[in-house]
Amino acid sequence: MRKRAAGAAVTTGVLLLIACGPTAPSEPRTPVKRAADAPPPLPVPRGDGSDVPDDFNGDGHRDLVLNDLVKQQSHADDAGIGVVYGGGPHGLTPGARQLITPSGQGARTAGQLPAVLDAAASCDLDGDGFTDLVVSTDPPYDGQGRPPVPLQLLFGSPDGLTGRAVKLVVPDRARAGNDWPDRPVCGDFDGDGAQDLVVHASGEQLSYLRGPFTRRGAPKAAGAPIAAPGNVPVGPSADVDRDGYDDLVVRTAEGAGPSAVVLGGPAGPTRTGVTLPSGVDVALGRFGRGAALDAAVGTAAETALRYDLPAPVRAALPAPGALLDTADFDGDGLSELVSGGAGRALRVFQGRTKGLPAAGPVTVRPPAAGTTRVVAAGDFDGDGRDDLVVRTHRGETEDTVALYQGAKSGLLARTPVLTFSTSGFLAR
Repeated sequence: MRKRAAGAAVTTGVLLLIACGPTAPSEPRTPVKRAADAPPPLPVPRGDGSDVPDDFNGDGHRDLVLNDLVKQQSHADDAGIGVVYGGGPHGLTPGARQLITPSGQGARTAGQLPAVLDAAASCDLDGDGFTDLVVSTDPPYDGQGRPPVPLQLLFGSPDGLTGRAVKLVVPDRARAGNDWPDRPVCGDFDGDGAQDLVVHASGEQLSYLRGPFTRRGAPKAAGAPIAAPGNVPVGPSADVDRDGYDDLVVRTAEGAGPSAVVLGGPAGPTRTGVTLPSGVDVALGRFGRGAALDAAVGTAAETALRYDLPAPVRAALPAPGALLDTADFDGDGLSELVSGGAGRALRVFQGRTKGLPAAGPVTVRPPAAGTTRVVAAGDFDGDGRDDLVVRTHRGETEDTVALYQGAKSGLLARTPVLTFSTSGFLAR
């Protein structure tokens, strides 16, 4: 999940954050902690609503969504979606956790509960001050005709994501072809102050659903599918050209390939702004050139940069980046670029007034074997600087989630202020 660029899921091994240069000695691995070693469960703090992103209980503290959780044993069924609620001394409280499962929160389709739930997007769809979670499911389908809508909505509340999900309503007039309407992206694309949804349609078309949404999952309005430079919307959205309307990236296909920025306006996201080069991942941020936002496109050879959208200035980082994220870790108003791939290390390039420098990135390198991925980047402790949450996993039964706080100098703290394992969600 990437941080929304418009403003610019218990442990083995400890992740170290070090500057580029000689590798620091690895720390010895600690014994694997299972569910019994997890912090004792705590009640979810009650809130009364806020405008903080990903604040499902509305208490003013950002919460963490974890799509990937460890399993009791390899090849076991997916455990579900984990939510760690915010508010602890370091921004998160691992004890205040919630496991969202198909049987516990899923909505039935044709009398059948989904087998899996995957977190797909989050925003306040009904405008009540509590963030809602859009999840993707696997409803029954015989392959004939138009498939059912696989997206469901879990609404936030003072107690968090309580109650059962409702199915997202995508009116027939807003659909095209017989593709699954998935890949949701939140944003205020028409500038009316309410959060909208864009979802995949077919044939280079998108379904545009205007918010706010009812508690039955229906949008305020939805017209015919809109033409687009592709049919794979990519989030998070951002107001790229600073005109008051959110914009989004649309890809021509899943995986590597070209993409384009689609600009919002009074009629929604209907205008193609600029075409971006082919790549594996795209991230939007304010890296330091011009008044508008910038784009980074990760490829196997380098990271292509397009400054000052939608009339871009071309540049590149001589560093491959299959997976990209952006955040403002030092609170200076410029975005940093987090670059990762199939290996263990993540590199963080600092945003500066002249753009992203190729030299001197900060490196996140776990001392133990495993694969590291960014889980989230955002301000979890409320100090005005974004923080970085990463997960390192070793197979399907061991992992470490680590929270690094943003810092005024050095971008990020050298060591995590909080580590835990998602095995805590196995405790019932």
